[in-house]
Amino acid sequence: MATTADFKNGLCIVFKDDLYTITQFQHVKPGKGPAFVRTKLRNVKTGRTVENTFNSGVKVDVARIERRPFQFLYMEGEDYVLMHAETYEQMNVAKELINSAGFLKEGDAVEMVVHADTETPLYVELMPTVVLSVTYTEPGLKGDTASSTAQKWAEVETGAKVLVPLFVEIGDRIRINTQDGTYSERVRE
Repeated sequence: MATTADFKNGLCIVFKDDLYTITQFQHVKPGKGPAFVRTKLRNVKTGRTVENTFNSGVKVDVARIERRPFQFLYMEGEDYVLMHAETYEQMNVAKELINSAGFLKEGDAVEMVVHADTETPLYVELMPTVVLSVTYTEPGLKGDTASSTAQKWAEVETGAKVLVPLFVEIGDRIRINTQDGTYSERVRE
């Protein structure tokens, strides 16, 4: 149990029989009336954000979650087979639990967020950026556009499609932001 005085960004709490992480909070002491805490909470399973106001001093249940290092091995039907990086224990994970699964390739390191009390996986996060090879894209011709921010679609080695600048060609390695699926830069190696 914790009170509103223990709130901090990233704290995972049980709210309305579901797990939420605190993304923002603000203690408010109005001139008249009792103090309260305004919060923005993100649902751990669905990712939806809700706003809620807690009276100051209210007790809330804190959920213990752990981040564990895993490695993606291979696909088994519709499931992703992940291996714990320290214990080498393997487990099957549904695609719905993996954020940005389209950018995941064999051998990539990921972090699994687990509810420590029940040992149930909540979601799997990729690294913030990944480097992938472009397997197909239309050639970008100079003079195709009047603006310098022109983009085209490119397919990467995992099968995902990404908007890239016109100068990106087949065989180029590009860095992709896994949070929003956007192109970051071309990688020179």
